[in-house]
Amino acid sequence: MTAMEYYLEGNRFRKEGKWAEAINCYVAAIEQDPESPAVEAKAMLDDILNFYNKDAYNP
Repeated sequence: MTAMEYYLEGNRFRKEGKWAEAINCYVAAIEQDPESPAVEAKAMLDDILNFYNKDAYNP
């Protein structure tokens, strides 16, 4: 698969809520093309998955 195909497949997985599969596709796309739009897409998913809202937890 090409980098663009991995990117598009990652987008499909992201829309289905399969975030691990989406990240795997984005990583594969980035390995083939470091300038791929998958760089931004992966960064977005990383931000979502790493979000921590301290107000949502009770001590």
